[in-house]
Amino acid sequence: MPTTFFRVITVIIGALIVLFLANPLVIVGPGERGVLVRLGKVEEPVLGEGIHWRIPFVDGVVKMDVSIQKEQTEADASSKDLQDTHSTIALNYHIDPEQAHHVYQSLRKEYTWRVIDPNVQEVVKAVTARYTAVELITQREKVRDEIKSILRDRLSQHHILVDDFAIVNFRFSPQFAQAIEAKQTAEQLALKAQRDLERIKIEAEQKIASAQAEAESLRLQKENVTAELVQLRQIEAQMKAIDKWDGHLPQVTGNASPFINLAPARQ
Repeated sequence: MPTTFFRVITVIIGALIVLFLANPLVIVGPGERGVLVRLGKVEEPVLGEGIHWRIPFVDGVVKMDVSIQKEQTEADASSKDLQDTHSTIALNYHIDPEQAHHVYQSLRKEYTWRVIDPNVQEVVKAVTARYTAVELITQREKVRDEIKSILRDRLSQHHILVDDFAIVNFRFSPQFAQAIEAKQTAEQLALKAQRDLERIKIEAEQKIASAQAEAESLRLQKENVTAELVQLRQIEAQMKAIDKWDGHLPQVTGNASPFINLAPARQ
């Protein structure tokens, strides 16, 4: 009996060891999918998150990352007017979870340098060549959306889905950058000169209007001056002089005495 018992215990322990080494259970973590490979052949369906059974020594499970990933790459291109451009491209993408086995079957885990980078380079070159250097600056959002749309169509053929696309950095050659800066400076100077010219023109018009108004005023005053008005102003001046006289004759040298005409003016 003791011998039989120990044999049973030994068999159970051995079976447990073999089972442990065979690893019949596989755990697929969050953001992953399991690709079942049976005797070297990719099988369906794709294994979702959680614990799954597999046949030891027969089935293999390859875990594929289906969460959103970021790929940043450098791209050189030429604009429509043959200006050299250099772009830093950031692409957010993820593998279609339901098609992870097809991705592994055709690309393994090498889809970044096999598919994504070459397509980014080609699409950026193609779209950049449709715009001039100035248009690439002024219509940057349009260029970005066009690249994103083409990349989405191309990568979806490989079951890779584009989530977002951004042009992190976009620059031209130093010579072109200097030319752009010189052009902006010239435009600012031209705008300032135009504003100064408009200001001078307005000031001149104001002076002309003021002079015309003054001339018109003098003309009206001249038309209203008559002989009677001149005589009246003379009488008013004499009356003011009489009012101010204190009754004493002014002290003057010589034999002449001051004369004040008090006779009424002739009609």
